[in-house]
Amino acid sequence: ACASVLAAAMGRVIRSQRKGAGSVFVSKTHYRKGAAKLRTLDYAERNGYIKGVVTDIIHDPGRGAPLAKVTFRHPLRYKHQQELFVCAEGTYTGQFIYAGQKAQLVIGNVLPLAKCPEGTVVCNVESKAGDRGTLARASGDFCIVVSHNPDTGKTRLKLPSGKKKIVPSTCRATVGQTAGGGRTEKPMLRAGASYHKYRVKRNEWPKVRGVAMNPVEHPFGGGNHQHIGHASTVKRSAVPGQKAGLIAARRTGQIKGSNKLKDD
Repeated sequence: ACASVLAAAMGRVIRSQRKGAGSVFVSKTHYRKGAAKLRTLDYAERNGYIKGVVTDIIHDPGRGAPLAKVTFRHPLRYKHQQELFVCAEGTYTGQFIYAGQKAQLVIGNVLPLAKCPEGTVVCNVESKAGDRGTLARASGDFCIVVSHNPDTGKTRLKLPSGKKKIVPSTCRATVGQTAGGGRTEKPMLRAGASYHKYRVKRNEWPKVRGVAMNPVEHPFGGGNHQHIGHASTVKRSAVPGQKAGLIAARRTGQIKGSNKLKDD
């Protein structure tokens, strides 16, 4: 009862609060083809290599990059293992893919970062050894191997965002960049194109701006002109319903100039 009285006094439950509950805002996963991951790290990959063949290249709804169905022979039993890999640019059906620390540095192959020379372009990179790929998986994305430190067993990567990240050199990666690059270069042109793009992802389009709402629906709503009327930054400890805009921003505004890092 107390909550309902507060809600009546404060205003409506805003969109960001409703998203937290899930409900109609959950992802549309029913038609997706499966989790795209590298092989489970095993003896064959740790000590030698294993050969697979790309049997099919498929579209995964809600994902910009194509997926490759790769068939490996089971290392222990008389059967096949089907894996779903994120395609590297240039992958084709019938291609042999070699995975393991003794695999060659060829586009599409999977090998540990320790075996990739500095400057190698890689995608679908593990951030922890054996996690089966978490970095640079979106269409056209890639990481660049910046440097190796053999003493600590770590490798420095340049991520698609431009940030540098240090990961263990035992982490595996696919050689090359993720397929489907340049997807964002083409303009959407029609509302219908956006509708179908987001329909298979989740309920997040169209997105009404806060300033276009009424005061009851958003902290930025109301007023005779569409303006926020107060700072758009909001503290980390703000209560749900108030927490809209730039949350706990260290700085705001356009970033100008280049930040010279000592280790670049």
